[in-house]
Amino acid sequence: MAKEKRVGSLGPGNAFRNWLMDVLGGRIDDRNCPVNVYNIKPSSHTVCRYEFPNQGFSVVAKFYGKPTGWNRNYDPVHALENEFNILKRLEQIIEIPRLLAMNKDFHCALLTEYVEGRSLYEYMQRDDGLYDRLTAIAKVQRRLHDRTRSDYRKDRVFARFHRVLDQLGMDPLTRMKYNRLLGEWWYSPLLDRPFGCMVHGDANPMNYLFNHSKVFVLDLESSKEHAHFVHDLGLIAAELKHYFAIHRGNGNMAEPYIGHYLWRYSCNEPEFYAITRILPFFMGLGFLRMARLGMAPEHRAYILQEANACLKGGLRSQG
Repeated sequence: MAKEKRVGSLGPGNAFRNWLMDVLGGRIDDRNCPVNVYNIKPSSHTVCRYEFPNQGFSVVAKFYGKPTGWNRNYDPVHALENEFNILKRLEQIIEIPRLLAMNKDFHCALLTEYVEGRSLYEYMQRDDGLYDRLTAIAKVQRRLHDRTRSDYRKDRVFARFHRVLDQLGMDPLTRMKYNRLLGEWWYSPLLDRPFGCMVHGDANPMNYLFNHSKVFVLDLESSKEHAHFVHDLGLIAAELKHYFAIHRGNGNMAEPYIGHYLWRYSCNEPEFYAITRILPFFMGLGFLRMARLGMAPEHRAYILQEANACLKGGLRSQG
C-alpha cells in the first residue's frame, strides 16, 4: 500500500518551485505560499506530491531520472516522453490524473494533478464492496482494450515473459523448465488472436484509484501495444489470489472474486470461458513479476510455486 512521508518544503527562489508556479499559473492564488513535499512509496521511481497549503490543490511529480526499483537500465528521457505521449492518447479513453507538463531538466519530471481516493488494494484490505470495485475496473479495462485495437504480436508477448524470467536470475535447470513450459504455450492455439490492443502492463491493485463514481488509472509507464487483452486480467487475478493467500491464509478465497471480475469483463458466456482457459498463462506471468520484488525466501518460493502451477495447470486443461 502506498504511503506518504513529508520530506520538506520548497520556498520562494527554489528552481523547481518556480517551474511548478509557471505551470500552474492562475490556479495558485498565493504565489508566495510554501510548497509542502511528500515522498510517495513504494514506487519504481522517486514520486512526490507537492501540496499548496490553503490553495486546495496538489500535484504529483514522477522523476524518471531517479529510479528506485529493480530496473535501472533504461533511458529516462525516452521513458518520460513515452509515458507523456501515452497519457495524451489515453486521456480521451479512460480516466487518468490530468496531465500538466514534463521537464527533462528536473530529473525528467512528469507532472500530473493529484487525485484523492482509495485504491483497489484498500478495498481488498477492508473487503468493502470489492465485487462492485472489480466490476468497475473490468469496465475500464474493457474500454481501454476495445478502443486501442491493433495488430497482434504474439512474439512480443513471449519476449516480455522471457524478459521477466531473465530478471529473476534462476538457475539453469529451473530456467530450462520454464522455457519448456513457454514452448508448449507457444504452440497452443489459445494464445492466437486476430487482433491485439494496448494493455496497462502493470495492472496491480495500487494502480486503480476510486474517486466517488470514477475509476482513475495510474502509472501507465509499462503499457504495451499489440498485446493480448488477457494480460491485464491475469495480473489482477494473480494479485487477488496472492493477497488472499498471504493476508487471509487461503488463496481459494479469491476464486469468487476472480470469477465475478472475468464475468463482468466478458461480453458473453463463450468469451468468459475462452478467457478462463487463457488466464493461467498470464496469471503465471503475474506471479513471476511479483517474485522480482524483495521478499522473504519462503514468500518467494510460494510465488514461484504458484507461477509454475498456473502454467502447468493451464496446459493440462487443454489436453
